Amino acid sequence: MTKRWRFGTMAIVLAGLAAGGSSQSLRSTAPARALPSPRWVPAWGSAQMLATAADAERIAALGPVTIRQIVHLSAGGATLRVRLSNVMSDTPLRIGAARLGRGVPGQPQVTGNVALTFAGATAITIPAGAEVYSDPLPLATHAGDDLAISLFLPKPATRHTGHPGARATTFLVRDDQSAAATLVAPERVGGWWDLADIEVAGGGTQGAIVAIGDSITDGRGVRDDGNARWTDVFARRLAANRGTAELSVVNAGIGGNRILLDGNGPSLMARFDRDVVARPNVRYAIVLEGVNDLGVLTRDAPADDATHRALITTITAGYRELAARAHAHGIRLIGATITPLVGNDYYHAAPQTEATRQALNAMIRRSRIFDEVIDFDAAIRDPAHPDRLLPAYDGGDHLHPNEAGYRAMADAIPLRLFEASDLRVRRRHR
Repeated sequence: MTKRWRFGTMAIVLAGLAAGGSSQSLRSTAPARALPSPRWVPAWGSAQMLATAADAERIAALGPVTIRQIVHLSAGGATLRVRLSNVMSDTPLRIGAARLGRGVPGQPQVTGNVALTFAGATAITIPAGAEVYSDPLPLATHAGDDLAISLFLPKPATRHTGHPGARATTFLVRDDQSAAATLVAPERVGGWWDLADIEVAGGGTQGAIVAIGDSITDGRGVRDDGNARWTDVFARRLAANRGTAELSVVNAGIGGNRILLDGNGPSLMARFDRDVVARPNVRYAIVLEGVNDLGVLTRDAPADDATHRALITTITAGYRELAARAHAHGIRLIGATITPLVGNDYYHAAPQTEATRQALNAMIRRSRIFDEVIDFDAAIRDPAHPDRLLPAYDGGDHLHPNEAGYRAMADAIPLRLFEASDLRVRRRHR
């Protein structure tokens, strides 16, 4: 069984080794003065999963490669660090060089390209199943900034960690071009690779909101490099509002994700701790999942009433478990209603599917499992046909919103939910 390392553990170990560390060198003859720890907050992040096999094999076939990827910050600070991930691999990952600079969405150029280090070294090997932080890098950033992270992989693996649903252009070149201001003859490849988080400290950013969900959170249907997911629009609203400007937004959506069972990526129940709880200074989590659990139930054949009732029971129990985990770590859990899917050709939603969706939404709205509720269903359904998306918000498959629909979702989120001065979880008697 692969041993999994906590964030930063590897960097701490390497720091001791770089200092010539032994058990004796770690002893001190005088009490050390405690230094205040930086308040790290994720300003960008993605959910890690097994990367698309075809793209991973394409990268591995090129031999030594540089991957340059662009990320869009939802908040800023005075210092940053990068978290790299190898959680889904069964072999160590060698990072030969890593650099960070200012980027432009959809462009291979970078300015101010500086080296990232790991316990002072410019290269690092990440064990299978592990994640590591870079050393802190002094760099002033702001909400809306775009950063380019360039990773040189001397020997890419075919089983690779990443996030396929980047909705952003990533560039691929042979050999080590990580220090180049402009890549020479780059290819384009989907997804983000080996990149889990950008965290900031200093400045005004104090806490994070993690949006965890499926392809509707991941942003299927938006233009690449447009940053038009509902989470992007929501982040801009937060930044423009004085009472919420201290909060960042992390998108932890995975296309095809389900609450109870693995699908595209691990289930919500399996990944909630890594994608929400383990991130530093998370204050809120917004959960929008369930449409794939509903759709898969009857995708290939109808299900009887007992099966539908069992799904409601198990999803309700799953939500309660997530609430318990969140509250144990002082995180407020916000439930979001499930949006319509009738008319989608893939899921073939029948009247019983819609009845189950309505029952689940009633539970989300009224059960008091969640600290607050966001009614995305009400925001984008067709009032004349509540089992369907409003045509003006339909991305074309009667399941995923278009960019106007994602804007409507973001605009439906009451900012007052995030303006409370007392940010402790108000546990309710259930």
